[in-house]
Amino acid sequence: MKHPLSFLPSDLRKPFFYVFLALTIFIFGVFRFLDLPLQTSAAPSGIVSFELAGSADAAHSMVESWDENARLFAAFGLGFDYLFMPVYAAALSLGLLLAGAKKVDWYRALTAWMGWGALIAAIFDAVENYSLWNILTGNIDGSFAQIAAICASIKFALLILGLLVAVMGFAVKKKADN
Repeated sequence: MKHPLSFLPSDLRKPFFYVFLALTIFIFGVFRFLDLPLQTSAAPSGIVSFELAGSADAAHSMVESWDENARLFAAFGLGFDYLFMPVYAAALSLGLLLAGAKKVDWYRALTAWMGWGALIAAIFDAVENYSLWNILTGNIDGSFAQIAAICASIKFALLILGLLVAVMGFAVKKKADN
């Protein structure tokens, strides 16, 4: 399987990675600021608690624990996250592409699969945010909380696994030159 970003010229991969990594770190910092008003006793981890609520009752108790200002922060954060998704997916996928360069075949294949996984994680994030938006705007259909929790769990698993595989690239020996 080919890595999803293997079409990029080799000399542009590292500069693009650094740009997307810097954007990821910056935007993540913005999200930390946006998350502060969302941390309540009902949602101790802010938006992450909301993402993983899993039930309509838990999700609605979190929304009810937020004042109007916090709900605006949550709404803005959900919308802003749609801009963040391609940024973090590109950063991780590029990191995996770089980690797999000049490595043994099994590792290069693993980084290709996980490169796709980073992009798929963004799709799960989009579905999750749609579900959370419905809850935030008062839709009491209990399936939205379940969908959000499932999508968030898959997203986090793919991102964490991808990050571990990329970091593992520093420990894997380069392919022997013949």
